[in-house]
Amino acid sequence: MNQLETSQFLGTEKISKLMLKFSVPCVLSLLVSALYNIVDQIFIGNSELSALGNAATGVVFPIFIIAQAFAWCFGDGCAAYLNICQGKKDTRSAHRAVGMGILMTLFASLVLIAVFFPLKTQLLTLFGASDNTIGMAVEYFNFILAFFPVYMLSNMMNAVVRADGSPAWSMASMLLGAITNIILDPVFIFGLHWGMTGAALATVIGQCVSFLISLVYFLHTKTFHLCKESFTPDFKVFSEALKLGTSSFVTQMTIVIISLVCNIMLAKYGAMSQYGVDIPIAIIGIESKVFTVVINLVVGIVLGCQPIIGYNIGAKNYARVKLLYRSILMCTVIIGAASTMLFEFAPRSVVGIFGTPTNIPNPEDYWIFAEKTFRIFLSLVTFTCIIKMTSIFFQAVGKPVQAVVSSMIRDIICFIPLIIILPRFFGIEGILYAAPIADFLAMLVAAALTVAFFKSLKEEPFGEKTDTVLKPSKEGVIITIAREHGSAGKQVGKLVSELFGIPFYYKEMTVLAAQESGLDKEFISDINANSPAVLHSLYLSTEVVQQAIIAQEKVIRKIADNGSCVIVGRAADYVLRNYENVVRIFIYAPEASRIQQVMEVYGDSKEEAKKNIRRSDEARAAYYRNVSGKTWGDRQNYSLLIDSSVGLDCCAKAIYDYVLNIKR
Repeated sequence: MNQLETSQFLGTEKISKLMLKFSVPCVLSLLVSALYNIVDQIFIGNSELSALGNAATGVVFPIFIIAQAFAWCFGDGCAAYLNICQGKKDTRSAHRAVGMGILMTLFASLVLIAVFFPLKTQLLTLFGASDNTIGMAVEYFNFILAFFPVYMLSNMMNAVVRADGSPAWSMASMLLGAITNIILDPVFIFGLHWGMTGAALATVIGQCVSFLISLVYFLHTKTFHLCKESFTPDFKVFSEALKLGTSSFVTQMTIVIISLVCNIMLAKYGAMSQYGVDIPIAIIGIESKVFTVVINLVVGIVLGCQPIIGYNIGAKNYARVKLLYRSILMCTVIIGAASTMLFEFAPRSVVGIFGTPTNIPNPEDYWIFAEKTFRIFLSLVTFTCIIKMTSIFFQAVGKPVQAVVSSMIRDIICFIPLIIILPRFFGIEGILYAAPIADFLAMLVAAALTVAFFKSLKEEPFGEKTDTVLKPSKEGVIITIAREHGSAGKQVGKLVSELFGIPFYYKEMTVLAAQESGLDKEFISDINANSPAVLHSLYLSTEVVQQAIIAQEKVIRKIADNGSCVIVGRAADYVLRNYENVVRIFIYAPEASRIQQVMEVYGDSKEEAKKNIRRSDEARAAYYRNVSGKTWGDRQNYSLLIDSSVGLDCCAKAIYDYVLNIKR
């Protein structure tokens, strides 16, 4: 399918068919990933290591997440940047970003080894290891830590493989690694009686299998090819990829912070209770693995639907967006409700999968705390799933601020303070009640944000017809105009086009881009207006916005191929960087002049004008940086910079004379 056919498919195909096509592979991939986190604990719990072994792996788990945070940051960032480069056909930046991602992942893994190895006992104790479990935790951790480079590179490369258009290969890599782990665990733990060492070896060998499969793929990539130049340091290119991966890093580090605080409080208040330190740590470790399976089902569904959501929001097909949201919400509620029933009525059966405790003083306390944990801590797991779904949904519709708020409100703002405060009054049970209270409060916020978002959507006729075509022109110079807000750059561009008698393109570009992509022309036109005051990079990296940007770039090149013209905005100077007949103009003006212009044109007050100028310029700078990787307004990027406060006619005439002179 070409881009337009794909767009029509996302905008017209039956929702249920689209969800099956896009979500099932994503769900399967995430479930395979969850296997890595769960199989060790199942085999360890059913061996002579029993509950203490599970507690030991539980305190190592957050350190896994730290490594994963860096790997996913570099991997997801490079994957997103690769997709952007694919749209631009920028193969050079793509391979350099991926090469730098590999180097930085390797470097980060070695730094983590250097930091963690000498501090392993203190670190594991901080995460909740007791005198009973510290030996097993260190034994397990030593092997895991030694293979951090393989583990992190495998995760980083997997994200790039998916972005390169090979999700099946990516899933095969994870699946074969997980299967290897599952096969070797019983051999090493039960057959050879290697205990924690056997569990760790099974895990790292599985990671090696995944890494080797990804490495083989990197020798036969589709859209980029690694070479010696790929590994030459290029921090400018990599910084753009890094920005796109920051959200993944923040998400993973949030899990680390929660695990750290939770384990510290469990150890502190567990020691004061009948359960001791090890039982709460072991049970919460099991709970987190089980919860990961549940949440991955939901995340897989909504992540798979992101392209469908993004396209339809961009096309302003709001009725379809609402239908899609309801479908995803229904799936989420079903998963959450089924999980709640299981946790409330059969908690012992769930925990029993991870073995029967044989090496703790009072096994019945283990089962009592397990029942309390699953029945209380996960009592509102449906709300947790909806909150996570809502956050990812907001990412898909280009609302990063709402996405961050709905995600952070539960974990950082509510849950962490509650697990610190409640145990002071209710003991260790207070930690268990912190989760449903945080879920309830966060659900209120997520619901309010969702209702406000859908109320803001104004139904409009879909697929507005337009007869706009390329304007007749002749061979000659192409003039691109970038401008500060309030500098009257658009008006100057119009005057210049009249002086030369050539076509002028401004709003016309968005109409043509809408025809190219199938998105709504107002959505394309308002990309900078909709860009939030913060998180510009995250907004611009969303799939639907990137689709609009790519469509605009295609149209700009088509306009330039048509002949001489004036093009205002949309980073046209960079898009046409390979065209020889381009004159790049940047129009600016003193702040006082710009404020006066904005007040006259838009009716703003002086303070409103200042605010809107600052916001608009920040959004334009972010857009230009996203498209080009360069600094907006930097004199090196333009042929001529001119102050429009001298007068619009005078400014236009100066540009006219300048172009005539360089043409001679």
